[in-house]
Amino acid sequence: MEEMDIIKRVFLLAVSKREADESMQDTLESLVATGMFEGGMSEALQTLEELRASKHIIGDNLSMLGVTVANQAEQEFKQQ
Repeated sequence: MEEMDIIKRVFLLAVSKREADESMQDTLESLVATGMFEGGMSEALQTLEELRASKHIIGDNLSMLGVTVANQAEQEFKQQ
């Protein structure tokens, strides 16, 4: 399996860490505000669609695959 780029892993981690009352739109806006997406909201939305297409996100929530990748990303970032 090809390694997922860091933008997608950070995106999945952000979704996994969001508050119960936080929507996907809130998460997108937070990530865009960090400057993570050079293309702004359109790039963030494209990334979201790619993660949905790859079944990492189903609806507005992580799939089991998405949870696994988010947890791996968290562990990787903690080691650095």
